[in-house]
Amino acid sequence: MAYLQLPTYTTLECTQVSDHVLQVCLNRPEVGNALNTQMGVDLLDLWVRLTDVPGDLRCVVLTGAGAKIFCGGGDLKERNGMTPQAWQYQHEIFERLYWALIDLPLPVIGAINGHAYGGGLEMALCCDFLYASQDARFALPEVTLGIMPGMGGTQNLPRALGERRAKELALTGRPFSAEQALAWGLVNQVAAPDAVLALALETAQRIAANAPLSVRQIKKSIRYGGQMELRTAYRFEVEAYNRLVDTDDRREGVAAFNDKRPPVFKGR
Repeated sequence: MAYLQLPTYTTLECTQVSDHVLQVCLNRPEVGNALNTQMGVDLLDLWVRLTDVPGDLRCVVLTGAGAKIFCGGGDLKERNGMTPQAWQYQHEIFERLYWALIDLPLPVIGAINGHAYGGGLEMALCCDFLYASQDARFALPEVTLGIMPGMGGTQNLPRALGERRAKELALTGRPFSAEQALAWGLVNQVAAPDAVLALALETAQRIAANAPLSVRQIKKSIRYGGQMELRTAYRFEVEAYNRLVDTDDRREGVAAFNDKRPPVFKGR
């Protein structure tokens, strides 16, 4: 299979680790992988490209360069002295990239290699699920800077942790540990720092081996169904299910089961 051709990004390192799995690394380690305007432009371009033309990709792993910080949030050095107009223009780019990440049909696994603060935590919350380094810490410290979370933090954190816990964290700006994140249900698993990425990639390969149309429909059904009342959500799930019945992959899956062989899914 031909690997997907992506541009060379200034702030990202993209590596296709197999036919179906893309590793995306936030690559500004000298500043804690802080989110500046260029990284916003790069991430927006990447997520839109993967939505429009994913090629053979079936899963994405998102991580950060270095061993200590996943993403320290917005680049406050770049923002120092910004006019309100420039700040709002930058934030509109960030808003679009976060929505593009949430709406990406491909599953995105966060390999949180280190601290995720502010916009870094908000980016992690946009992933489908997370594995974290045992040394990672998390926080929404915006309230200590005279602003507030503005890229989904006040919406995605309570959906992950519950309203009362999210209020405590967002209103105090207090950091919390990877073990607390695990206990509260924010991350799926905590691992040694040098094992987090391998764990995420292993899971990505397992997802990529499944029927890609089924994976996309499941992601869509869980996300949108969770925003509906239960009976409507059931109907949404059935409609998603029905779209898979007349597919080559469904026929291949049943045939492979009866032939006692691994299925070969083509995404059609």
